[in-house]
Amino acid sequence: MSEEKKMETKSGESLEQRINSEIKASMLAKETVRLEALRAVKAAILLAKTSGASHELTDTDVVKLMQKLVKQRKESAELYTQAGRAELAEKELAESAYIEAFLPKRLEAGELEAKLREIIARVGAHTPADMGKVMGTATRELAGLADGKEISEIVKRVLAGTM
Repeated sequence: MSEEKKMETKSGESLEQRINSEIKASMLAKETVRLEALRAVKAAILLAKTSGASHELTDTDVVKLMQKLVKQRKESAELYTQAGRAELAEKELAESAYIEAFLPKRLEAGELEAKLREIIARVGAHTPADMGKVMGTATRELAGLADGKEISEIVKRVLAGTM
C-alpha cells in the first residue's frame, strides 16, 4: 500500500492519529471553527468504523470520508449564500478549508488532462463509447487527486475530440 505510506506524516502517524492530535491542539488554542471541523471528521471516522465494516479504516478511506465532508460543506455554503445567510456560509467554507488542509494536493487541470490522456492511451479507448473503461481505471488511479465530475468532463471532451 504505497498510498498509505505517502499520506503518513514524517513521524509515521496515520491520518486519523494526526486529526486527533490536531483536535487537541485546536482545543488548547481555543480555535472553535477548526475544532468543530476536525470533530466532524472524527465523528465520520467513528461512524464508518462502527457501521458494520469489520476492517480498520486506511488513510485512503479517511481521505474519501474527508472529501465527502468538504463537498457537503461547500454545498451547504452555497445554499446558505442563496438563502442570504452569509455568516453561516462563511463558517461552512472555513470548516471545509480546515478539512482540505489534510487532503492530498489536487491535480491542476493541465496535469489532470495529461494523466487522463495517458490512461486513455493505455486502455486503448478511441470513442465516447469507451468512456466506461477509461472511467473505471481513472477513478481508481486518481482517487483523492481529482473529483469524479472533473475526470468525467475531461474524458468526454478528449474522447469526443479523438473520433
